[in-house]
Amino acid sequence: MRDLRNYGGQILNRVEGGESMTITRDGSPVALLTPYQQPRLSATALLESWKNVPRIDADSLRRDIDQALDTTIDSNLNVKP
Repeated sequence: MRDLRNYGGQILNRVEGGESMTITRDGSPVALLTPYQQPRLSATALLESWKNVPRIDADSLRRDIDQALDTTIDSNLNVKP
């Protein structure tokens, strides 16, 4: 408990890095500090979440970008004649 109080930030950094730690009181284990595991989406759930995303027309996107940006500058940053 003393180490947790005094070095809490360092301990949490280690746990965040994947290490699990046993918290003791007077030498007896009272808790296990483990990294939080984000729930993983199944492939089916992931596909379901993406089914309503609109399709992007690449040519239309390119035209929109060309209209919004100055395309007279080439990749070497030299102005085209």
